[in-house]
Amino acid sequence: MDTVTTEHAGTPATDAATRSLIDLVRDEVGSNVYRCYQCVKCTSGCPLADQFDLTPNQVMRGVQFENTRVLESKAIWLCASCHTCATRCPQEINVTGVMDALRIESRRRGVPPGIPEIAKFNDLFMLSIKIFGRAYEAGLMAAFNAVLRQPFRDMKLGLRMFRRGKLSLLPHFGRGRGNDAPVKPNPRAIGYYPGCSLSSSAIEYGRSVKSIAEALDLELVIPKGWVCCGSSPAHATDPVLANVLPMRTVAAVEKMGLDTVTSPCSACFSRLKTAEQAVRQNTKVEEQVRSEIGYDYKGTVEVRHLVEVIVDRAGLGDVAGRVTKPLAGLKVACYYGCLITRPPGVTGADNPEYPLKMDRLVEALGAETVDWSHKTDCCGAALGVAKPEAAAKLMRRVMGNARECGAEAMVTMCPICHLNLDSRQAEMGFEDEMPIFQATQLMALAFGLGEKKAALGNNLVDPRPYLQSKGVLPAS
Repeated sequence: MDTVTTEHAGTPATDAATRSLIDLVRDEVGSNVYRCYQCVKCTSGCPLADQFDLTPNQVMRGVQFENTRVLESKAIWLCASCHTCATRCPQEINVTGVMDALRIESRRRGVPPGIPEIAKFNDLFMLSIKIFGRAYEAGLMAAFNAVLRQPFRDMKLGLRMFRRGKLSLLPHFGRGRGNDAPVKPNPRAIGYYPGCSLSSSAIEYGRSVKSIAEALDLELVIPKGWVCCGSSPAHATDPVLANVLPMRTVAAVEKMGLDTVTSPCSACFSRLKTAEQAVRQNTKVEEQVRSEIGYDYKGTVEVRHLVEVIVDRAGLGDVAGRVTKPLAGLKVACYYGCLITRPPGVTGADNPEYPLKMDRLVEALGAETVDWSHKTDCCGAALGVAKPEAAAKLMRRVMGNARECGAEAMVTMCPICHLNLDSRQAEMGFEDEMPIFQATQLMALAFGLGEKKAALGNNLVDPRPYLQSKGVLPAS
């Protein structure tokens, strides 16, 4: 591939204006909305329902009655794609997919977006991928501010990130062209998809992952020329690219002869896992992807989140055996966010509502984990940039619950969750800032690799005073 295109959804089909909403959902999502009997579980679990103009169950009812006003609603744009609705639907309707389909259909029909700034952010994100092959975060933020005519929006946050080394001023390029020849056989080798943010806004995650992989003797093999997975803007704007972009990486891993690819990013993991499953199960998607990437995927690659690779492949025993500086005294809440476990039909998670793998990992390092209710609640994801006031309500709810349950710090394994919680605590109304760790940072400390390998200096809320107070780091 020489370039990444983003033109599939923008070309209206001849019947786009006449196709019924029922047929749209059936054809694009594979769900029968007539199965919805208004149990309201989707709305009860939706973290943004109180900010919607139409609740999820009302959107579903609107589709059932062919009420095209749902295409004008703010709800289909504000949806954060957390999959809580789809996970809890007793009729197994993909409500999240319905929101995507309605959003895309509204653009096809020329309906003004209910929340213009979110539409603009999605378009700019996809343009960034088209130009660079990867999301250029600094350029994306500057362009978004320019489009909003608010050039100094989030300027303080941008300066904080720059000082902490979390903003790359120059773009990184991915052209989808690399040497995908088979790699030398190694039982410890695994395909590794870092995602766009681990070299910029989540640099502490990228550095600490590299450190602990070396300690665990895991060889992380990165496909050369990898491109962005598309994240949420892809499935919100172009259903073809939403599968094509991540499948370029999965196909590259298969060509290299590796049976597993992992990602430390929840959004990347979700996109790779969803696309790989769709190609295996849907002939139409398989043909679209084959046509775009020029490769007939054989279905030999398993997509796994990094927490699964560490816990299941490396093993908690191996992790515990490498601990030289136990993290005794740390009391933390493990925050999984939405996409590590949801939707379970895609992720295969055993406990999608109350997962424990990260908890067990952190406990193996010697820290204490708290039981709390919001460990899989949504942080707002990309709304943290496109609609920060909406995301702040979600983040406050999550962090408030962690604090109420006795947590002194929070642990994540997602760059988006980490950035949202690490950057906007003042906006949430918390005067005393709580440290937010990536689990790999704690692993690096417990393995005795030191604070530099743990990349503690890149966190926006400096965690070192807390670690010093617990004796994990020497007092300065």
